[in-house]
Amino acid sequence: MKIKISKTVWILSLVSLFTDIASEMLYPVMPIYLKSIGFTALLIGILEGFAEGTAGFSKGYFGNLSDRLGKRIPFVKLGYLLSALSKPLLAVFTFPLWIFGARTIDRLGKGIRTSARDAILSSESTPETKGRIFGLHRAMDTAGAMIGPAGALLLIWLFPDNFKLIFLIAFIPGLLAISMTFLLKEKKQEANPSITSKDFFAFLKYWKIAGNDYKKLVIGLLFFSLINSSDIFLLLLIKYIGYTNTEVILVYIFYNFVYAVTSYPMGILADKLGLKKVFCLGLILFAVVYGGMAFQPSLVIIFILFFIYGLYASATESISKAWISIIAEKNDTATAIGFYTGLGSVFTLLASLIAGLLWSAFNPQVTFLFSFAGAVILVLYFIKFVKSGIND
Repeated sequence: MKIKISKTVWILSLVSLFTDIASEMLYPVMPIYLKSIGFTALLIGILEGFAEGTAGFSKGYFGNLSDRLGKRIPFVKLGYLLSALSKPLLAVFTFPLWIFGARTIDRLGKGIRTSARDAILSSESTPETKGRIFGLHRAMDTAGAMIGPAGALLLIWLFPDNFKLIFLIAFIPGLLAISMTFLLKEKKQEANPSITSKDFFAFLKYWKIAGNDYKKLVIGLLFFSLINSSDIFLLLLIKYIGYTNTEVILVYIFYNFVYAVTSYPMGILADKLGLKKVFCLGLILFAVVYGGMAFQPSLVIIFILFFIYGLYASATESISKAWISIIAEKNDTATAIGFYTGLGSVFTLLASLIAGLLWSAFNPQVTFLFSFAGAVILVLYFIKFVKSGIND
């Protein structure tokens, strides 16, 4: 049977493509840039953790607000606008507090838009096509994450160590993304007053009304967030081993290429085999990568591990949101996703802090073996306690 993908899904996918070209143009450059202006591994962990924590709490709040108001598009527009504006701000000053502020604005934009956008994707799919719809969006998003670093690599070659120029140029694709959001049209969405409080943490009340299957799933996903620190630490390790800035960025481009190419096929596979099976496969691949990176491998092995890492990412990132959207009620979708992504970002904050502390107090090997062991435990948990929701 031929699956039709709606215009809305394509627009959102293209918006994410251009946004990620902008964001990921900076991502592999950030650890190099931060080290050049005096940031330690611990301070980088604090920065990334704080930024992700900001995104997390705002995902929960604005997801809940989107459901309460029955509106999606305004959150999508504002979120992408803030993320675009944050790029040139990084080029203005190098003071730590300023960097924290600019990075936080970027993540706040992500927090405002994510739950509403994912709720739109969910409404544009059926339970049988959740995997491929979320997978297509992730594929386009990650294609931007491949093009962005490639552009950064070219700019570094043309203008060595001129990081501020990269931050300014990254504003251009961000503007293209903003313009495309005006092609989206709000569809009639029933407001959900079931969580009526306007308190910033009102989304946390969703736990009281959520079903047991949702709770078991989210417990597992949150534990994964706790052991899955920022990818910046993977890039930092490659630099720590002794490879050049160019090699660091090439590895990251390769990873995103694999991630982009395999996200849609992995979504189709999840629709056919079951979300739980594909997600658990992703966790096993994650364990292989972190276990391998712990021993500071050669560049060839690093490329092999990052190929596996791309497969892991395509088997987990979009699959987890598709999984939640199946279990949650339709008019709770943004809140359900926002609750998970909100707390997930807080746990990611803790994960980055833990990674930075383990790195500073011991060595990089301990940091990566910690994540390896956690992933092994988590696979057993999902197999034993969590249901897929469909095709299980």
